[in-house]
Amino acid sequence: MKYTRTIEISPKLDGREIIIGGWLQETRNLGGIVFGILRDKYGTVQVTVRKKDSPELAKELADTPRESVLTVSGTVKKSDKTPRGVEIIPSKIRVDSVAETPLPLGIVDKVGADLDTRLNNRFLDLRKPEVERIFELKAEMIHASRIYLRSMGFIEVQTPKIASAGAEGGATLFKVDYFGKVAYLAQSPQLYKQNLMAAGFDKIFEIAPAFRAEASDTTRHLTEFTSLDVEISFTQSSEEIMEISEGISYSAVKHLVNNCQSLLERCEIALEIPKTPFRRIPYIDAIELARSEGVNIRPGEDLGTDGEKALGKAVKNSYREEFYFITEFPTELKKGTFYAMRSDERPEITTYFDLDFRGQEIVSGGQREHRLDRLISQMEENDLSTEAFGFYLEAFKYGMPPHGGFGFGIERFVQKLLDLANIREVILYPRDMFRLIP
Repeated sequence: MKYTRTIEISPKLDGREIIIGGWLQETRNLGGIVFGILRDKYGTVQVTVRKKDSPELAKELADTPRESVLTVSGTVKKSDKTPRGVEIIPSKIRVDSVAETPLPLGIVDKVGADLDTRLNNRFLDLRKPEVERIFELKAEMIHASRIYLRSMGFIEVQTPKIASAGAEGGATLFKVDYFGKVAYLAQSPQLYKQNLMAAGFDKIFEIAPAFRAEASDTTRHLTEFTSLDVEISFTQSSEEIMEISEGISYSAVKHLVNNCQSLLERCEIALEIPKTPFRRIPYIDAIELARSEGVNIRPGEDLGTDGEKALGKAVKNSYREEFYFITEFPTELKKGTFYAMRSDERPEITTYFDLDFRGQEIVSGGQREHRLDRLISQMEENDLSTEAFGFYLEAFKYGMPPHGGFGFGIERFVQKLLDLANIREVILYPRDMFRLIP
């Protein structure tokens, strides 16, 4: 007989013999009767043993520590005293794994725990229904993104995560000993995405880990994160690229609103489908909007975390909108992104954009420089060795179409959707400056 999940148990199964497995969430010994709450991924069900009927089973259930794993064989019985409308009357209880006591982290206890304690015991933390729901929602968001991109003619690719050079220089690269050679963990699939444009792949996307050795101990930075990367050929302007990033965001929220209301309610969040097109705000106007919220920032400076938050607040107050693009960035601010195309008419600005959501950047991208001479010139401005980028530059010698793309930060997006204080909440096993285990 196969295991039955709690989600499958209802009063319709009254009298049915089943087998159910799960974690013993709690027990109550009321003298003549012992109640146990058994939990699996989908919910809980009550196991009820009367001592006069099964004294051995009653003792076993009462003596088993919380969070031990049990397999219960028994009969479903209707009950108007339980949330599910049924209870299980066991004929056999098998203790598959005994949990040690005390637990280092409570699962359903009212007393909270700090984030470090939770992450140090992540396998227990993830048993909490409210934590597990974060990853259900994240999975739905990724699923919706894939559906949208495939509907737009994109194919999904997988590029190397060990490379000979970095897409953004060496300052934030993790060095790897690759059979006696120097290699690096990929900051992004940027170089390979552009290589595939030369191969004629036209529209591609990738959902994969990326690595950045940034010495940033903040609530929005990770050293390993999930990036949704997109690249598209034969683009006339960054508007076409912005439309795709807008489409992903819009489709993800729409999918959650239309298909995941139960999940959203359990996460205690209310979402509205955003109106499109998203507002386009030139950088110079974004600076003024941020300043209107009291942030001391001048034209030519990076918005930074405080500036982004202030801008998000200003846009919300002025326009009642949560998604918006920042465009027309000064070349000096994007100079380190050597492959970013600069405007032919106004070389002091790039064609790059950011997409912000609720005061935080979630997307950065734009048109790439496809002209080899300009690309090399921009690399030299950044003191990058063209020899180290040999395979990358080779593709530009034999027919590189105009193209562009972006990277979409999945964890940042989900963090803002759920209004969570720390991005570490939305990744299973976070990696940062100080955390390498679990």
